[in-house]
Amino acid sequence: MNPIFQQIIIDATMRSKKGERIPVQNHSNYFLAKTFLKFKMLVKREILNSLLICLGIFVAGFGLKSFLLPTGFIDGGITGISLLLTKTTGISLSVLIVILNIPFIILGYKQIGFNFVLKTALAVIGLSICIASINYPVLTNDKLLVAVFGGFFLGAGIGLTIRGGGVLDGTEVMAIYIGKKATLTIGDIILILNIIIFSFAAWLLSLEIALYSILTYLAASKTVDFLLNGIEEYTGVTIISKKSEEIRRMITEDLGRGVTIYKGAKGYGKRGHNLDEIDIIYSVITRLEVSKLKAEIEKLDTEAFVVMNSLKDIKGGMIKKRPLS
Repeated sequence: MNPIFQQIIIDATMRSKKGERIPVQNHSNYFLAKTFLKFKMLVKREILNSLLICLGIFVAGFGLKSFLLPTGFIDGGITGISLLLTKTTGISLSVLIVILNIPFIILGYKQIGFNFVLKTALAVIGLSICIASINYPVLTNDKLLVAVFGGFFLGAGIGLTIRGGGVLDGTEVMAIYIGKKATLTIGDIILILNIIIFSFAAWLLSLEIALYSILTYLAASKTVDFLLNGIEEYTGVTIISKKSEEIRRMITEDLGRGVTIYKGAKGYGKRGHNLDEIDIIYSVITRLEVSKLKAEIEKLDTEAFVVMNSLKDIKGGMIKKRPLS
């Protein structure tokens, strides 16, 4: 391989701790081969991300032009504000989407990083071009179908773009920024913003359009959640029980799931202070298995302390269910 090309790969893949360039001659063939493999994986991931963003742009454009724009329905967030202004002022949606997202793209650079900002900027510009240049067909005038499927396709486009590492709407970036400055959660901030948007829609357009727009927003939100979390939404389960070994065997042998055992001690409970050592079980299951797990634990120990948390993302470990013998 050409030494110049090798140097480019090393620079793109890794740097020394001090940040200076690492000459090719200072590394073994094994190191170069390993670095080249990492570079190939990086390129493949970025190609996949680019395809997801492009697909997200076209799908979101389809939802906007084939469903929402012809009927005047809006969505939440910056996209909803853009649709509302387009309906009330007549300014092109493709122009408003870019202008209104610029402050949040700049904010995203400070909060998240350059790679995110680059993908977001290209995604927003791509959506603007898509809306302005592609003649999507208007499929239906039924208001209910428009609200549901307009939200579905718009949410699918947003979800695919997020999977690709960018966003089509700057609302999340703003919510992250405000969340660091205030005591409100990101969800609270987005909810407050959308209440304001739909209130203005009811005042400037009509109450009926505002209600259909809320339905559009709900359809879009659920679609985004589905694309990001999948149908098998996972739940983390922490179990504290005197019969931890029986419960561990039940989870691994009956449910086919992996477990992690923490060594802990009791603190304070029904019997007051107690520092006896105990095994704490942690496992990850799908939401479809939650009821079964609860029933099985109830059979083994009615006094077991069980804590469950929804998980947004997981990686590694024994995530997939192993075949039971």
